[in-house]
Amino acid sequence: MLRPFVAYLRVYEPLRALGDPPDERLRAAVAAAKLRRTDAGAREQAMWLKSQVAAPRRLLPAELADGRPAPSLLTDVLVLDPAEVPGGKAEHGPFVCPLELRARSAAALVTFIGDAHPALKNVVLDEGGFTQETIRARTKSAMADLTTTAAHTLSTTWTVPLPWFVLVEPDERRLVLGKGRDDPKRELSWRTTLADAQHRAREAGELLEQTFGDSGPGRVLFETRRWLDNFDADSVVELDYGGLVQLFTDPLLEADNTADEVHDILDALRSGNVEELAELFSDLREFWGDLAARERSN
Repeated sequence: MLRPFVAYLRVYEPLRALGDPPDERLRAAVAAAKLRRTDAGAREQAMWLKSQVAAPRRLLPAELADGRPAPSLLTDVLVLDPAEVPGGKAEHGPFVCPLELRARSAAALVTFIGDAHPALKNVVLDEGGFTQETIRARTKSAMADLTTTAAHTLSTTWTVPLPWFVLVEPDERRLVLGKGRDDPKRELSWRTTLADAQHRAREAGELLEQTFGDSGPGRVLFETRRWLDNFDADSVVELDYGGLVQLFTDPLLEADNTADEVHDILDALRSGNVEELAELFSDLREFWGDLAARERSN
């Protein structure tokens, strides 16, 4: 079964940051660590499908019929051991990333209701049988699931925003090819400390703002920096290709040096090397262009 073609930027906080003290159900879920990061996309997809076939239909995944959060709120967590993180300190672990699917879906629904054409919005409301008042109340309740002012996960379909690569160093890459594209263990990810990610984002953000102003990549990086500021200082950041690894052959995945090229672009900007900049941007367009074409065809 194919995983969703979704990539992730996650923050894992120390368990102590998720409650004082953390809920016992959360502690048990962290100790069991049953959910693998390579299964996270499939878990989210299954929870969404379950919400749509339930009777009565749920407004949001991972919630009960009366709008309360499902028990999975505290048990759907990804766990990292400090040994799995460059620079990770044992005294800060284990590191935990709650899936927070209900809250993340609520945020997406609020954005859709606010931005969608009225005709499309009305069709969706009529199909689901929910009023705008119900949606406002349910989404507000769902956002209260969060242990901080932001969700621990950002996601994107079919591609990875290039500014995300600023947060990691190329040598922090983790590659597991497995036995082919459909192997559930197949993974390409980077992990780093929150402090290092914030430092890199701050330096690159200043450079991009000086070069391009506050739009384009600079704006994406600024918003990412603001998001990172919501979490405990001892947290860990993970950039994960997620289900995108199914779209690349082994040689292409091994040869992917996007993180290197993004950092080379920053170096070229600092030195004013226009020719190198053009070549690097051309390489990145070629590498990611195939995914863009696949997204359009789907």
